Amino acid sequence: MKTDKKQAKEVSVSCNDPNCPFHGSLKLRGRTFSGTVTSAKMHRTIVVEWFRLFPLPKYERSEKRKTKIKAHLPDCIKVKEGDKITIKECRKLSKTKAFCVIKNESTQS
Repeated sequence: MKTDKKQAKEVSVSCNDPNCPFHGSLKLRGRTFSGTVTSAKMHRTIVVEWFRLFPLPKYERSEKRKTKIKAHLPDCIKVKEGDKITIKECRKLSKTKAFCVIKNESTQS
């Protein structure tokens, strides 16, 4: 949780979202992924996508597959389609959401 406190200092705007890991009571745990935002049209929800190589032993090759995950977007983090972001696992927030955005890597340069 020490890294989460450090990242909270980077987020300057406070928010009233109860499911914000920095200003609310949402606890983060488990897996961390980096990907690209493909859709930011839903309210407080985004779709994150990344590609991975899947081995095909029969043909001794690999094929490219993509993974798409819905993630919660707190009010204090601003993203748009095409941004590179980092998401971390949390408790289930809805039927399909179990991840939360912790960092927008496109704005930090």
